[in-house]
Amino acid sequence: MRLVTYDAGGGARLGALRADTVVPLDMVAPSMLALIDGGPQLLQKAHAELERATSTISLSAVRLLAPIPRPRQDVICLGMNYVAHAIESDRARGREPKLPEHPVFFTKAATTVCGPDDDIPLDPRVTAQLDYEVELAYIVGRGGVNIAREDALNHIFGYTIVNDVSARDLQNQHQQFYKGKSLDRSCPMGPWIVTADEIPDPMALGLRLRLNGEMRQNSTLGDLIFDIPTTLAVLSLGQTVEPGAIVSTGTPSGVGMGRNPPEYMRAGDVMEAEVDQIGVLRNRVVAAR
Repeated sequence: MRLVTYDAGGGARLGALRADTVVPLDMVAPSMLALIDGGPQLLQKAHAELERATSTISLSAVRLLAPIPRPRQDVICLGMNYVAHAIESDRARGREPKLPEHPVFFTKAATTVCGPDDDIPLDPRVTAQLDYEVELAYIVGRGGVNIAREDALNHIFGYTIVNDVSARDLQNQHQQFYKGKSLDRSCPMGPWIVTADEIPDPMALGLRLRLNGEMRQNSTLGDLIFDIPTTLAVLSLGQTVEPGAIVSTGTPSGVGMGRNPPEYMRAGDVMEAEVDQIGVLRNRVVAAR
């Protein structure tokens, strides 16, 4: 299933896609997080409602929101999780390239999340180095602690696209990731969640980002340094991972910071982040008011 959170004029509602229409799922759960909390039984009810529903809404008549508009916790991200990106990141900072020996976790504030087609603000008083990063994110369905790597995929509810928009100058000034990754609306997400049963092998997915129509990033999940089961197993080691947690798996090479010379975004730029079997997340950079 492709699950959406949408607004048809009365606030955020849960739905599922059927061709180019939305099937309301209000009678199943009030929100995406409530659906996740309900486990496999509630998900099966959602699937049954999708199959039998006679009342639908045209997709063009609704505004799609982030699938989880306000996460319960910060978005968990993986840094330098593609070989070529790890190398370009070190070189951009004048360091000798070295691949990480363990997954590099950081977070983006929950307040960063915005939806497909939402504008991304660029305020010159805040940053002059706004950058793009296409990523596949997985949504945890069944939480746990000390999750075994071989069982990790069974804990995943579904997959979506994240664009990890980053302020590189803030990242360097503060010598850590959080501030430079946590500006308002710097985590566009969506356009929907594809349930895990439809993507049995996420490592086969391709992902790419176009800036103003020009291909800037193009890779596959098979190039990850630490694959999805490994990241969830390591993350949950001695640490409870709760249902609804969003884990973004890292970005491939081709970011603006890694170009020679670096090329950062300007107002008017349009980012199209795409992942196979999911779709396209399109956002425009606009001058902040």
